[in-house]
Amino acid sequence: PGGMVSSESSSPSRLERILAAVIGSVIGLSILAFFAIIIASWQGFSSEDFSQGAWPAITFLPLVGLPLGFVLIIVLLVISTRRRSGGHGSS
Repeated sequence: PGGMVSSESSSPSRLERILAAVIGSVIGLSILAFFAIIIASWQGFSSEDFSQGAWPAITFLPLVGLPLGFVLIIVLLVISTRRRSGGHGSS
């Protein structure tokens, strides 16, 4: 029984792996969008240029993606902490 508990606590669950992939994707896309905005600004884009085509979505992505990624990291930490403690955590 002791061996099962240690092997179970050392490997991440499917939910944790999916959540980690989502976190990486959201934060990665947000950082790429952030750099795209910086590079476009260096290229002389004006406010009117950013309001056309895909730019509204690109400028909006970091505003939503980075806070969402932060919240998902906290969720992942809570899930992994509860799993490691056997689900009998005090908080």
